[in-house]
Amino acid sequence: MRRKFAVVAAVSATMLLAACSSSGSSSSETSAAASSAATASAAASASGGSDESGTLTVWLMADAQTNWPELVDSTNQTFNQAHPNVTVNVEYQQWSDHLTKLDAALAGDTVPDVVELGNTETTKYMAAGALGDLGGTQFPNQDTWLQGLADAGKYNDTTYGVPYYAGARAMIYRTDMYTDVGAAVPTSQDEFNAVNAKLMEKYGADNKKFSAFYAPGKYWYLAMSYVYDQGGVIASQDGDTWTGALDSPEAQAGLAAWQKTVETGSRADKTGTEAEEWNAMISGQAASMYGNGWEVGLISAEDGGDPDLADKVAAYPMPSVTAGEVMPTFLGGSVLTVPAKSANAALAAEWIADFTSTDNQKALAAKGVLPNTTSLLSDVPEASQPFAQAAQKSWFVPTAVNWANVETAQTIPNMLVDILTGKASIADATTAASEEITKILNS
Repeated sequence: MRRKFAVVAAVSATMLLAACSSSGSSSSETSAAASSAATASAAASASGGSDESGTLTVWLMADAQTNWPELVDSTNQTFNQAHPNVTVNVEYQQWSDHLTKLDAALAGDTVPDVVELGNTETTKYMAAGALGDLGGTQFPNQDTWLQGLADAGKYNDTTYGVPYYAGARAMIYRTDMYTDVGAAVPTSQDEFNAVNAKLMEKYGADNKKFSAFYAPGKYWYLAMSYVYDQGGVIASQDGDTWTGALDSPEAQAGLAAWQKTVETGSRADKTGTEAEEWNAMISGQAASMYGNGWEVGLISAEDGGDPDLADKVAAYPMPSVTAGEVMPTFLGGSVLTVPAKSANAALAAEWIADFTSTDNQKALAAKGVLPNTTSLLSDVPEASQPFAQAAQKSWFVPTAVNWANVETAQTIPNMLVDILTGKASIADATTAASEEITKILNS
């Protein structure tokens, strides 16, 4: 599966455009002279300083071109201060076809030197040896990288991708409905379920389509957050062998908590997905949903949403079963990589270090984008803080070569449907799913 979770500025039109952009590819070439205002990268001497010449080709997604082009320009200026004879050629790509273009480039002899990949896109390239080892370079804030992004760039304990920026899920809710039942923002799953019970009593007694918490049965990113909250995992690795682990006591406890919440607070389709879940909020059929930051803007959008809800929608991080803590969230986002075929690997790594500098990450945070480090999440504006708080604890899918086949097989969504529809108990459903995951990951 290829899924892109865009920047999280909840009410920013430019962020929404970044998520939904369909404009054509473009490129901009920057060759900046050394600037006395910038500081040369510490890695310059290791890379050979100003002796290099030629072109460094960087593939970034159009999000950067639309929303933070000044950070790209300043990075190139910093890089060129250390390497004045190297031209940085930034080519902006579209999510719709960038992997097709990358596959074609990797099959040939001319490859880009830096490539941005969505964090769910990295595994097959890492496993195939298509990406270079970046473990020898010290990158800014790497000790505090967001776990979900750091995991996306690692394969067999080797770093192949540097976290760039992230997107997280949190609870998006109707403040007016919460106020009507005297509910405060919950800080534990027990409180969350209690709030949902009040909402169902007030709004769901006569409206049989109403959900206090809109949670379709196949929404596996939600269900797996409950699994990780209880200490479970989808699968574990021992050497080259993967074992499905949804039948562990921890995972089963998480699924039991998920089932309780869904069955008592949601009337969403037990066999449905979260696609366009915001429509339930727009229509008044739901008081809350578990969504990405950019979905907040869709609820009150002039086109397709309800503008009257603009001041009635807010967010908070999904609370953990442990009072006072937040539930781990699946992180979307991007990582920066260097193809193994790059002739400029050292320079490419240096450019990535410049681009992911603390100053640049602070600038992204100021725009409402989740930075790549937990140390700067507090810099995110207030409107996006619930998503920043959610990102403090995150999880990622197993970085197994055949993980995409698990998603294609719908193993986890099918398991969830079986549980909610009563077709199988949690014990039986998780045993069957774990066996299937084990088989697929090791085939």
